[in-house]
Amino acid sequence: MIKWFRRRYLDLLGSIYIYNEHRGYTSIDRVLEAVRARAPDDAALIAAIEKHRADERKHYVMFRRWFERQGKMPLMVDRTCGHIDRFVEIMFGRRIDDLDTKAMIEDDPMFERLCRVISLTERRGYRQVDILLNHPIVRRDKILMKIFRIIEQDEPSHWAPYDYWLKAHGGRDPKWWERAVDSFIHAELLFIKLPLLFLSPRLKRRADWADAQEPAERLASPIQAAA
Repeated sequence: MIKWFRRRYLDLLGSIYIYNEHRGYTSIDRVLEAVRARAPDDAALIAAIEKHRADERKHYVMFRRWFERQGKMPLMVDRTCGHIDRFVEIMFGRRIDDLDTKAMIEDDPMFERLCRVISLTERRGYRQVDILLNHPIVRRDKILMKIFRIIEQDEPSHWAPYDYWLKAHGGRDPKWWERAVDSFIHAELLFIKLPLLFLSPRLKRRADWADAQEPAERLASPIQAAA
């Protein structure tokens, strides 16, 4: 029973993380499109966001290889387990895929709001990794511990470019209610969705990898990071 509990917990944890990492780097492509149009001469900002995108892709690959080593696919979780998905839906009233990139390019308040959402999401992720690195079940898996240590090192640079843009353009810091939304989304996952998924006998595994249909040039990633 204890072994089943541990396997189920790690299975679900890895499945939620691999979903969020994939959602992260594919969503950042839209942010990059907007930034390159708004500030084509800001090489430092563009490079920082490109690094964020590359790190998210690297993290996805590490979790994919973690599953591959076990000879199984991730559990089939969807956008209801995606922090950035839920945050965008609440803050913009639409899904990430439905965001109007052209509007983000032309609308300062909209882009500022997106920067705050990303910054809060990344800071939340950093705090959660710190908790997981001390989790007794996670600590029993050496490979998973290595993955989370790499994420812990990468994470602080991820909110920096968005905070930089806000400061450079007179944008405000997140208000209490935006932080409350972030906390609500995290609590919703932790105390409602995670237990329901954990106990669901109908939760199936994915039939393919999330990046299976992506162009080959986007699939390149550092092998050593997932070794």
